[in-house]
Amino acid sequence: MASDADITRYLTWNAYKDISGEAEYINQQIEKYVNNDFYAWVIEFEGQAIGTIDGLDPNDDRYSIGIGYCMGKKWWGKGIMTEALKAVIEYLFSCGYIRVWARHHIDNPASGRVMQKAGMEFEGVIRKGGKDNQGNLNDIKQYSIINEKLSSTS
Repeated sequence: MASDADITRYLTWNAYKDISGEAEYINQQIEKYVNNDFYAWVIEFEGQAIGTIDGLDPNDDRYSIGIGYCMGKKWWGKGIMTEALKAVIEYLFSCGYIRVWARHHIDNPASGRVMQKAGMEFEGVIRKGGKDNQGNLNDIKQYSIINEKLSSTS
């Protein structure tokens, strides 16, 4: 999955050229688990790792956190990422987060549909708000979902 340039096309990191790059990434992720605000999961389907989903930029006060994800092409369009995103949102809400957000490259509307199906609402376009893996500035669309139960008590 992480070695496919089609999958990483709209992401901030390039496809890995060989397995050593993926192994290094996994080891870096494992080391980060000592932090209480580190969230990273592998998405598994029928015993095979098919994608990842991560928490991004958590606020110190556990108010807001972002989510990033990617998945192998073979599993696109099957609702798997939407299911994973819903589960992660629910988990982050149970951890006390009030706002969960996600962004996607403006030329990747399929990612926005995943966010919408997971209950996230479109917030707007951030002009030149991100860099792709080639270093180009691009517009990004942002979505979020609010834990109304927690937001009304805070």
